[in-house]
Formats: sequence, C-alpha cells, structure tokens
Amino acid sequence: MKPVTKLARVLSLPSAIILVVSIMVGSGVFKKIAPMADALQSPGLILLCWLLAGLVSLAGALTNAEMAGMFPQSGGEYVYYQKVYNRFFAFLYGWSNFMVVRTASISALAYIFAQSLVGLLSLADETGFQTKGIASVLIIILSLVNYRGIRFAGGISWVLTCAILVTIIGLAVTGFSSPLGSFTNLSHNSAAFDAGAIDGMVLVKAMFIASLGAFWGYDGWNNIAFIGEEIKNPQRNLPLALGIGTLFVMGLYLLLNVMYTYVMPIEDLIALGKTPNRIAAVEVIRRVSGATGATLVSVLILCTTFNATNSTILTSARIYYAMARDGLFFRSVARIHPAYQSPSVSIVWQAVWSVALVWSGTFDQLTDMLVFASFIFYGATAFGVMLYRRSHPDLPRPYRVIGYPVLPVVFCLFCLTLVVITLIEQPREAFMGLGLIATGVPFYAFWHRQKPG
Repeated sequence: MKPVTKLARVLSLPSAIILVVSIMVGSGVFKKIAPMADALQSPGLILLCWLLAGLVSLAGALTNAEMAGMFPQSGGEYVYYQKVYNRFFAFLYGWSNFMVVRTASISALAYIFAQSLVGLLSLADETGFQTKGIASVLIIILSLVNYRGIRFAGGISWVLTCAILVTIIGLAVTGFSSPLGSFTNLSHNSAAFDAGAIDGMVLVKAMFIASLGAFWGYDGWNNIAFIGEEIKNPQRNLPLALGIGTLFVMGLYLLLNVMYTYVMPIEDLIALGKTPNRIAAVEVIRRVSGATGATLVSVLILCTTFNATNSTILTSARIYYAMARDGLFFRSVARIHPAYQSPSVSIVWQAVWSVALVWSGTFDQLTDMLVFASFIFYGATAFGVMLYRRSHPDLPRPYRVIGYPVLPVVFCLFCLTLVVITLIEQPREAFMGLGLIATGVPFYAFWHRQKPG
C-alpha cells in the first residue's frame, strides 16, 4: 500500500466559516464580563472594550487574509514567516504555539468545560483535582476524535455550532424580553466611576487590561489558516472565512454583552467579578428565568467549550506537522495516518503537552499568558504584509487587505501597545510566556544542524 503523503482537501467555504466561529465562541463571552466590570466600572466602557477588541480582531483577520490567500498551506503564519522573515522566526512562532499559545488555549477551554461540569453537578472540588482531571480526559477524548480525521471532527463542529448559535439567540431574546431588565442600566456607571476614581492613564491601563478578557473571547480567528491544505479553493475561501467568521462573532458578542448589561446593573456585575466560580452569563439568565434557565446556560457553556476545544485541537496540530515536515520538529510528527489522512502523531504530542498545561496553572493565568504571546505574532504578521508588499510587489495576491496601509499600521501599533502594557501591568504572565518561547532556541539549534544541506 502506497503511503499517504498529503492531507485531504475536503472543507468547503461554509465549513471553514463554521470552524472560525466554533473556535472563537468558547467561554470568554460568558465569563469575562464580570472581571471587566470590576476593572472598568462602566457598562458603556465594557461594550466599548468588546467593540474595539472586535474591530482590532477584524483588522487582524483582514490583514492576515492577504497572506492566507497567497500561501494557503498547513501551518498558517509559520509558512508566512519563512517567506517574510526567516526560518528561525518561523520556528519560534511554531514553538510558541506548541509551548503556550495554542496548547494553553486548548487547556483553558477544557478547564472551563470541566469547571462548568463540576458546578452543574454540584461536585465538591476544593483542591481543583476533579476539574483538572475532567479537563485532561476531555483533551484526550477530543484528540482521539481528531485522530480519526478532519471529516469526522469537522462534522461534530458543524452540528454543535449550529445548535449553539440557535441557543445563544434564544438566550438573547429571553434576556431582552424580561421585565426585570432596563436599557437605563447601559448608561448607569458605578459610584466609584462617577466619583472620578477611574480617569486619565488609570482608565487607559484599565481598558487595556480589560481588553485581555475581550481578546480571549475573540482568540482563534487566525486558526483557520493552519489548515489551508485541507480547504477547497483556499485562495478564495480562506480570506472569506476569516473575514465573515470574525465579523459574525463580533456581532454575536456585542448582542450578548448588551443583553447582560440590560438585565444586570453594573454593581451586580462588579460583585460577580469579586466572587470566584460564578459565571456572569449563568447568573444573568438565572435572574430572568430561574434555575432552569441557569442550568440551560451551564449546558450551553459545556457545549461551546467542548466545541471550541475540538476545533482548536483540529487546526493547531497542523502547525507542528508543517514544522516537522520542514525538519524543525520531531520527525515523527510529520507522519500522516494512512487511513484517516490526519497528522496523527502531531495530535498526540499536542494532547500530551496540553494536559501538562492543565495541571500547571489557573485559567486566567493561561489565557492572559497566551493573549500576550499571540499579539507579538499578530503584529509580526501585519508588519510582514507591508514588508512583503515592498519586497515582492508583483506577486499575485488573490486578496488585498482593505484600507492598506492604514489598517495594517493601526493593527501593528495596537499590538505593540498591548504587549508593552502587559509587560508593565502583568509582568509575571508576560515573562512566563516569553520564557516558554525562549526554550525553543536550543531546539532550533539542534534541528537546524540536523537538516541536510
């Protein structure tokens, strides 16, 4: 039997859009409004934060789409960076995804799934052992699902995403139709905010720190580019999936956050932010629909985190497969399963490290660390678009970024600002992320020496 050397090109444009949505809609939009309320003290600023984070993510997606259309190969930015920068920078990107960015995203999503399940079943878990155990089992099960191939795993995402979207719209209708809510809540700030406790640079810093929560909700918009070799007509469909999927999720997130602030005054949201293990979306729906509604939201969060974990496992494993194929990762990771046409060994390696990260820290530490690391490379991609325009102006570009060069420049500046402020305000998470990325340097030196020629 002839060995399989290529991944199967089976995903249509609708399937690619569904994957973008399924990766992005995880836990952030249900959980993060409470700590954001505590930081910002104003519903208007919360909504502005979600809007700005959405627009920045959309700017990143539209900029990224130019490279995705030019180089629709497995690995996404890993491939672009070899073209624009060099093999070393491309390797550091891939290594950082393995060490922290994508594997920590898988871990965090699985952890929230487990946390929601423990809460739903009212299990006592003071040490967190059960939560971490459930998260680990979920990662293993979904890795086995993806081991079976993209058709099987992608089909699960289709069914779950459609059901999730219908449920979310139903919840929004329920919240807005409740007589307990009021649109005056949207303009009612906390007493501390009205007293001027948050102003000037304090407000700017609070906005950026709060934006880490919003960006966690939007994180993953670029993952679809990792599976470029498995998408039909990728030069056309990759840019469309990036733009349409991100824009749709931005509208969905704004709808939900307006509903939260419509139902619950800012003081109550702030109190939730100070109470561990209480999820804002659950408490909002509990207020308007009682225990039954709260249970429904808990089940919804289980479904969204399950679905996002599955989709992130599916896409991310292709990065390490591409690295191994180039001789910059363990050679066995380049193996394609002869029956399932999946990067099976890459999925196994990813699962092992993701489970290890589950046991290494809390959900918020993981998400803040991965958002910081992600934006280093998001900015590098946007800057790379401008560099490549100058160095290779005549290369065919199936899609050209809208608003060039303003959109890439603005996105680059935002990425730089967010990285600097995170270094100042959250140095522990920032330096942990940088330290994990730096561990790739000796590995690169080893694999680079092993490469023939």
